[in-house]
Amino acid sequence: MTRITTIKILGLHHNAYRCRDSEETRQFYVDFLGLRLAQTLEIRETKTGRQTQVLHTFYEMADGSFLAFFEVPDMKFNFKRQKDFDLHIALEVEPKTLRRLLQKGQAAGIETRGVSDHGFLQSIYFRDPNGYVIELTTKQADHDTATDPRRNRARATLNAWQKAKTAG
Repeated sequence: MTRITTIKILGLHHNAYRCRDSEETRQFYVDFLGLRLAQTLEIRETKTGRQTQVLHTFYEMADGSFLAFFEVPDMKFNFKRQKDFDLHIALEVEPKTLRRLLQKGQAAGIETRGVSDHGFLQSIYFRDPNGYVIELTTKQADHDTATDPRRNRARATLNAWQKAKTAG
């Protein structure tokens, strides 16, 4: 009999994305959003031995996790404007920060949308220089109750969705 070992994921260390230009990306994440450029790694050879030129940058958030980006000039990448439903990066901020960055984005001429009220969250949206949608979100008072699967019927809603999708 195989024994199943429980894996404990400790948290998010980083999410990594491609970027067009490392400095342009730094300006958005450091100068606009206020993250800290924590690390840069220059990669000249892949693990398969291929010579390359890559810069991997890490931007630190208050919880110690990172957003990271790869600039790879010698490797084609199809950057496209993402739709929020397709791909977005949601970052939690305090309510006062949400309002301040909404005004800052509008004043800077950055594509800015919101405030969207999702019931348990309020969010605003920007587009970074690479085309990624960045959502800044703040929790509402009922957030923890709303995200408790014992109370919100999350599994039942998913099951009903699956059934309706396959029945149609």
